[in-house]
Amino acid sequence: MLVLRSTVFLLLGLALACLPQFASTEELRFQIVGAGANQIPIAVAPLVGEGLLPEGLTNVVRADLERSGLFRMIDASAIAPRPADAAQVNFAEWRDRGAQAMVIGRVEPAGAGRWEIQFRLLDVARGGQLLGKSYPVESRQLRATAHRIADEVFEQLTGIRGVFSTRIAYITKAGKRFQLMVADADGYNPRTVVTSSEPIMSPRWSPDGSRIAYVSFEAKKPIVYVQVLNTGQRIVVANLKGSNSAPAWSPDGRQLAVVLTRDGSSQIYLVPATGGHPERLMRTTPANDTEPFFSADGRFIYFTSDRGGGPQVYRVAPQPGSTAERLTFEGDYNAVPRPSPDGRSLAFVQRSGGRFRLTVQDLGSRQVLPLTDGPDDDSPSWAPNGQMILFGRGRVGQGELAAISVDGRVRQRLSVGSGDVREPAWGPFGP
Repeated sequence: MLVLRSTVFLLLGLALACLPQFASTEELRFQIVGAGANQIPIAVAPLVGEGLLPEGLTNVVRADLERSGLFRMIDASAIAPRPADAAQVNFAEWRDRGAQAMVIGRVEPAGAGRWEIQFRLLDVARGGQLLGKSYPVESRQLRATAHRIADEVFEQLTGIRGVFSTRIAYITKAGKRFQLMVADADGYNPRTVVTSSEPIMSPRWSPDGSRIAYVSFEAKKPIVYVQVLNTGQRIVVANLKGSNSAPAWSPDGRQLAVVLTRDGSSQIYLVPATGGHPERLMRTTPANDTEPFFSADGRFIYFTSDRGGGPQVYRVAPQPGSTAERLTFEGDYNAVPRPSPDGRSLAFVQRSGGRFRLTVQDLGSRQVLPLTDGPDDDSPSWAPNGQMILFGRGRVGQGELAAISVDGRVRQRLSVGSGDVREPAWGPFGP
């Protein structure tokens, strides 16, 4: 039977205790271990009046841009007086310091715990303004506003939509305790969606980011659930004879592809996201099909199968009775396929020389590019802008998360203070 390593990691534990959502103090810690080849030198000046805020903004914007690996910070922390308009900036001075761009702005109280946050992005080389925006916000929205500013700056200077305002989900294990966590993309504001002493696995975001599908072993068998994040409402989507696992959302959020063993071997079924009658995708075979994942346009479901003798990646149209097409041929183990948001590339895990490494294949040319050296990488998840891939790495008890850019140059490492962290899922863009 085809068994993926992420499943082996979580087949542990004793008894369930599902609790309401609550905040956690165990934040992910970021470490940048690689950067882009051509970084944009940028100065981010402290906002005028920022000292009035209960939480600062400038350091969040700086950290976001620096963490992307595409920007080099030019220190502006001691600038005096702080500029809020382009006319107050000595562009020649900042050109001499090597800056190509600069972020300035101001904070103004708006009463009743509200604030007006203004920022401007300046072109230092030409001595003018590229972008200016203002946000009316409440105190609880300050950190989110800093991420929005970083997203705006990132998109203006790179032409690519920023992902600093997105969220990630992941599984932690400490002793016999499993938790499904959700946090901001920078690891801050973690909260627990579900906690259990039975395994939790395979978190998958709905396309609109309002729900998460996952697998829980609370009934001494794997069952697929969907949980509404705002309310905590939980729906049983698949609880049939045998194993119910590996949920994957359709792009419209109405269906889930799930893996069931009701007919013996692992087979892919389509089931309504609210639960209901499952419909088998392909005819039953002695082979095991698992780890389905929809393409963003809904044309294909990518999956892992041993129908060729060992784990390989295939794809199939999401209509019952469709015929599968094999995509991977290099090596005897290719699994956990994840198509990129633009549909041009495919990330998966490949075993080479006994090492499990993250690999990307161009779906047009079929050229394969290993991104990591392993030895134990798993569970790739694309950023919604397609520029980074988040994945799990490390052995049981020592697992951490890592992220790498599609060109392999920008690398990040994320860890928690204690225990294991695995199975990341990068959430979608917000509204």
